[in-house]
Amino acid sequence: MKKIALHWKILLGLLLGIIAGVILANISGGKAFTLHWIKPFGTIFVKLLKLIAIPLIMASLIKGISELKDISKFKSMGIKTMLIYICTTIIAITIGLVLVNVLKPGSGISKETIFSLKQNYVTNLNLQDKLTEATRRGNQGPLQFLIDVVPNNITLAMSDNKSMLQVIFFTVFLGISLLLIEEKKAKPLMSFFNSLNEVILKMIDIIMLFAPYAVFALLATVVVTSDDYYVLLALLKYAGVVILGLLLLIVFYILCISLYVKKSPIWFLKNISPAQLLAFSTSSSAATLPVTMERVEEHLEVHKEVSSFVLPVGATINMDGTSLYQAVASVFIMQVLWPEGLVFQNQLTIVLTALLASIGSAAVPGAGMVMLVIVLDSIGFPKEMLPVGLALIFAVDRPLDMFRTLVNVTGDATVSLIINKSEKLQ
Repeated sequence: MKKIALHWKILLGLLLGIIAGVILANISGGKAFTLHWIKPFGTIFVKLLKLIAIPLIMASLIKGISELKDISKFKSMGIKTMLIYICTTIIAITIGLVLVNVLKPGSGISKETIFSLKQNYVTNLNLQDKLTEATRRGNQGPLQFLIDVVPNNITLAMSDNKSMLQVIFFTVFLGISLLLIEEKKAKPLMSFFNSLNEVILKMIDIIMLFAPYAVFALLATVVVTSDDYYVLLALLKYAGVVILGLLLLIVFYILCISLYVKKSPIWFLKNISPAQLLAFSTSSSAATLPVTMERVEEHLEVHKEVSSFVLPVGATINMDGTSLYQAVASVFIMQVLWPEGLVFQNQLTIVLTALLASIGSAAVPGAGMVMLVIVLDSIGFPKEMLPVGLALIFAVDRPLDMFRTLVNVTGDATVSLIINKSEKLQ
């Protein structure tokens, strides 16, 4: 009997999870059963992926750097990576702005719907936390994100996945220092990290055996905890514009793969699909990172010295899907609540602010919504209307977060292939 491929198993788990969620949401006690008996399995799976993320980054990055013959090559790769990430982010924001201005999703929202959303979500504690976090970050200096990259305690940084850039900084520093000392003195530590890398990869293989069941649990939980269907329908046009933009972004990635990397788009999507499906299920690029790295290295055949740097950095600063969402959401909110703010200057400011916010948002919990507040603040959106603006999109933020995380991970994989090609490692 032919063995079923992993991506098909995960897709089946995803579909069955949605079906089970719909059924359980409509029967008495179904929601409680899901939260108490199904959700924990998805939570455990995500925790397992997060558990190995930091050790994987350190082991893989040290191994990749140790295999370099010339440190200047690492500098070249780093500059290329940052420039490409900046370019793809600008393209994503531009796609979002074009679509939202042409399709005008805000024109279909009635005053009754706005009132209902305001009543349901303005006092939501999660939304209030994001406003508080955005205010705190807004009071910081423009170079605060550079300060945040440098840890003052590596043990503390390693204890929190939100400090991934700090771990990368320390690991790169450690790896370069290893190259600068005598080989015989560096060899024991390099051997340790090489061995650790192999062990972590085997752990990923074991964890992924559980992936289809975890995806089932995650999707069932999302469905039973989703908001009222009539609210989702009222925001369907806005959500549709975001999803259309994300699809166009994937088309852009596929064109890059086909025209520059000279690889088949079908080959690319087939091999990266398990990571995409996990990103969709978990809504976390960081949690998906171990699987993304395994798929890119083992199946897309990207050299470890590229994947071990490009992917962890991408998981923290490359948020193409999220940046596109910033553009659509900010203009959508203006169309509904502040149409006089829809001027070219403000939309140019959105491009620049969304770009900077995406780079500096590595340490921000719930980055998408926090970034949106920062973007709206930058164009002078009335502060008294901010809670209403966020309430306007809060109902569909969770499902859209799933789609944009999928795109974020796809973008990271695409850039790793481009860098691999440019460094002539294929």
